[in-house]
Amino acid sequence: MMPAMDLVIQSADLPTGAVDAFRVACVAGRVQRRLNSARLSDIRDDADTRRAAAALSAYWKCDAAFVAPGLRLADFRLLALDMDSTLIDIESLDELAAYAGKGAEVAAITEAAMRGEIADYKESLRRRVAMLAGADAALLARVYDEKLRLNPGAGDLIRACKAAGLKTLLATGGFTFFTERMKQRLGFDFTRSNELQVVDGRLTGQVSGPDGGEIVDAAGKAQAVRDACAEIGCATSRSIVIGDGANDLQMLKLAGLSVAYRAKPVVAQQAAQSLNHSPLDGVLAWFD
Repeated sequence: MMPAMDLVIQSADLPTGAVDAFRVACVAGRVQRRLNSARLSDIRDDADTRRAAAALSAYWKCDAAFVAPGLRLADFRLLALDMDSTLIDIESLDELAAYAGKGAEVAAITEAAMRGEIADYKESLRRRVAMLAGADAALLARVYDEKLRLNPGAGDLIRACKAAGLKTLLATGGFTFFTERMKQRLGFDFTRSNELQVVDGRLTGQVSGPDGGEIVDAAGKAQAVRDACAEIGCATSRSIVIGDGANDLQMLKLAGLSVAYRAKPVVAQQAAQSLNHSPLDGVLAWFD
């Protein structure tokens, strides 16, 4: 007999009509309503129910997640997030390039890489950074001060995970200038990112990984998850990993709970859960 599941539906403003529609179509045994979410219990997890939930979530513009009853946040040990377009609402390299007068050229490569159309992420990053040779390094601070914003719910998610005993990791193909500030601002336990070379206050157009090593790409982000879990002393299956682009897929596959946030289709298709309408702390609604 197929085990019963809970179905959590949520959005920034979840209407009562949506809850009623899910309750009837998915034959819920019980409904617990919260402010912007609802948990429907005793749901049959079969193909018909999943098709109905997908159709309703598209119609009502809400997120729908099948979750095991009794799942607790404290069952996990690590929260790992991508940075650009996941934790923060920009692609930091694109914004830096725009200030340097190379915005269109760099953004086109970034978009193709995030869709998975450029297989060699390291080469795509080198090509983009090379376009910035000679730019004033002070533009990094301008991007941070004028453009960078946390995505909604980011702070609440991290605080809740820390309160539940989880460690936190920021793993990105982006740059140390930003990850160090995110670490100070949000209290990340671990970071993994790339380093832009600066000489005499100017970007040289060169980029490297941590301590001058290999550039952090998809494999490097996955290794960051493995390393953090090893330091904590847990399996990667006890991690929650959140990302949006193709270079997040390897670390998402390691997770016990993989989450696609406003993700490219290739990522949404492979992650266990998706947040397309809810803020980042919508993750918390999935736990009892």
